[in-house]
Amino acid sequence: MARQYFGTDGIRGTVGQSPITPDFILRLAHAVGRVLKAHEAHPVVLIGKDTRISGYMLESALESGFNSAGVDVVLLGPVPTPAVAYLTRAQRASLGVVISASHNPFADNGIKFFSAQGQKLSDAWEETVEARLQEAPVWVDSAALGKTRRLDDAAGRYIEFCKSTFSNDLTLKGLKIVVDAAHGAAYQIAPKVFHELGAEVVAIGCAPDGLNINKGVGATHPEALVQAVKDHSANYGVALDGDADRLQLVDASGRLFNGDELLYLMVADRLARDEAVPGAVGTLMTNLAVEIALKKRGVQFERAKVGDRYVLEVLHDKGWLLGGEGSGHLLALDKHTTGDGLVSALQVLQACVGSGQTMAQLLEGVSLFPQTLINVRLSPGFDWQGHAPLWAAKQAVETELGDTGRVLIRASGTEPLVRVMVEARDAVQARQCAERLADTLR
Repeated sequence: MARQYFGTDGIRGTVGQSPITPDFILRLAHAVGRVLKAHEAHPVVLIGKDTRISGYMLESALESGFNSAGVDVVLLGPVPTPAVAYLTRAQRASLGVVISASHNPFADNGIKFFSAQGQKLSDAWEETVEARLQEAPVWVDSAALGKTRRLDDAAGRYIEFCKSTFSNDLTLKGLKIVVDAAHGAAYQIAPKVFHELGAEVVAIGCAPDGLNINKGVGATHPEALVQAVKDHSANYGVALDGDADRLQLVDASGRLFNGDELLYLMVADRLARDEAVPGAVGTLMTNLAVEIALKKRGVQFERAKVGDRYVLEVLHDKGWLLGGEGSGHLLALDKHTTGDGLVSALQVLQACVGSGQTMAQLLEGVSLFPQTLINVRLSPGFDWQGHAPLWAAKQAVETELGDTGRVLIRASGTEPLVRVMVEARDAVQARQCAERLADTLR
């Protein structure tokens, strides 16, 4: 069954336009409530949100929809997406719900769900919900309506959880860290986590007004973090996105490290502590240099489709623990069930503090291959997959690169574009090869 509303990460869109309207969100919560009631007599749902002004409206709609189906609701207030996953599991709730559009601008919002185990839900579950949405609502009797309460210390509980993932034998004392929460869900939480582990914290992007989430700050705008690290002569900078499930890290020199490099650091730290790391998972976009470096250390590497959801699927299939994307979505499944920007940052800082080395020193010998990415806009109806000149050119480029590079051609999931990516040891060669491929489509 084709899903009408659910995408790769819940339901997302512009507020006030279908499906992100209060009437639809109420219907959605009612449908989800009915799915829960089919398996559980007294379901309890946790609801967290980021700092968008529309969160108030959507929270009220969700609450009413769940209550109307006989489901109890616990409101968490503004907390990161991974906090909802953790608290759902810790509170033994039936479901966790997040109101957030992640790194999108404030005018967008979305709804995503976590299972009782704090994990993303399956396609089959989403299809069941969509089928319920096609049915007329079934309001429960007044005596069976759900109730709502607030979990007053949601943020404090999650702060303690984050700190518990950092080694008890180590401290951040003596380090000055710039923390950028993107004016988002972690604006109160992130500075406290690093402060309570001993760091001197400089907070930026921690003054949300409902309209400024991700605006010029956070993981999608790391230039603000780079500048702040330099201005304050800090040792490190940590930038999260609006719902704090991904990160960017900066060192004292202002160098920005992407998710591919951070994944390697997490693996290297485990190996340095004599922990077994049979394999790690990246995506089709993960830099080839990281794959080569991991294989040299005896760590298998698998590529998933782009999206942390698909990385997670491969990790579960393989029984492995570590994975991630270049965008900064990182997974350490022995620490958390989902991607968590704060926990991932602590894993990397633990590697640096424990070894007495900087991120750059730990990454010596791992030089990322230059990548050239060209987006080619297609005319309506153009069959790029059946375009023979493209595939002939691709074969020629792959022969030229041999084992010193690679080619990736894929369609955009949101626009009429084909993305042409070439990776090679030489930046000029990567650019020239990508242009040749793109030219066959223009």
